[in-house]
Amino acid sequence: MPDLSAQYLEVLAKPRFGFVEWDADQVPPHYGGYSILNLPTSIAQALGAPPIGVAPPLHQDARAAWGDTVQRIILFLVDGFGWTLFQAARARGLLEPWLRPALERGILTVLTSIAPSTTAAALTSLWTGRSAAEHGITAYEMWLKEYGLIANMILHSPAFYQSGGPGSLRHAGFDPKTFLPHIPLGVHLKPHGVQAYAFQHYSIANSGLSAMLFQEAEVKTFGTLPDLWVALRAFLEQRPPAGERQFIWIYWGAVDGFSHRYGPRDPRVFAEIEAMVWSWERFFWQALSSEAREGTVFLVVADHGQIATPPNPDYDVQHHPRLTRTLYLPPTGENRLVYLYPRPGRVSAMKGYFSEVWPDRFRLVPAWDVINHRLFGPGRPHPYLRDRIGEWVAIPRGDAYLWWAPKENDMQGRHAGFHRDEMLVPLIGFRLDG
Repeated sequence: MPDLSAQYLEVLAKPRFGFVEWDADQVPPHYGGYSILNLPTSIAQALGAPPIGVAPPLHQDARAAWGDTVQRIILFLVDGFGWTLFQAARARGLLEPWLRPALERGILTVLTSIAPSTTAAALTSLWTGRSAAEHGITAYEMWLKEYGLIANMILHSPAFYQSGGPGSLRHAGFDPKTFLPHIPLGVHLKPHGVQAYAFQHYSIANSGLSAMLFQEAEVKTFGTLPDLWVALRAFLEQRPPAGERQFIWIYWGAVDGFSHRYGPRDPRVFAEIEAMVWSWERFFWQALSSEAREGTVFLVVADHGQIATPPNPDYDVQHHPRLTRTLYLPPTGENRLVYLYPRPGRVSAMKGYFSEVWPDRFRLVPAWDVINHRLFGPGRPHPYLRDRIGEWVAIPRGDAYLWWAPKENDMQGRHAGFHRDEMLVPLIGFRLDG
């Protein structure tokens, strides 16, 4: 199959969601077959299960190389490995072990993330087939009106309560296994003869987010990249139970972590990518038997990319008391997609402050427009969606952001917005038995 990225980039450059005046460097999501939201149904159908959710599958040209006799699909999710970073790594020659089989007999293309382009929302979409509008996980930090608090949706803890620890939302009655209004992919696949497996780093294998998403999936833990690839190879070498087809999820978060800490173009980020691909080739690809390769599709995708956002005290909300006095809740959501809750009668003052202090750095959009125009995706909106995204949504332009956490702002890279560095992600796919 050819490299389809240029063809897909032409499609993604066409206007969408015209209620927002997008900048040239911004790319809104494309839910009609060109986004990560379209992956779950594609995977389900390839494994002989019905669609999950209302989003269509990926376009056929992105799935043609998977073939008709798929027994196993491995989805390697590299957190933060956006298309811009992918292209930079490709130019350095770091991706050849993946690119050779992809370009010879597989697929290489580019997709959009979802809105918001952040891990909590994107992973939930990948494991439910539902948009953020439907599943209601709209940010890293989210106002949960039903619990009366702003929650961290990765740690499942109060956002501003430091001593509770991960999972402490349970003290408020929060149950990760019942919080979502839709069944996850493992539950959907199992009645159709497909068993889901999730390879997770041991530090997050039992997290609240894992409990939420991996229902009816068998979780397997690892510590390092060699540990992962040796364990995956050993797993594939085993004979699956008679008639069982398999969906195998792998999550790796170090690229995202280093990009946040050092910036998405830091040498340590590229070193991590090189180690990731090299260890895959050395400990998995070269050592895997021909029997274990049969009927297996290997996919690599990202949940989002990152944009370089050096710390800037001008974006620290604590330096802007005039703004906070216009709000009845602190800003929530993401640094790169901010949900605002203005006090009654203070909308003009809030908007005026943005125009005065950060001219041309943010676009303020009514939350109802975001919902009604389906920017957060298709399907019936979650009943609490309006509460969770505020009354106004601040969309940053360029590398702007807001910081409101009660700690030092030391992040060099961020995501969740619509800059092409955040929104565009690679998709690599090829059969292991090709």
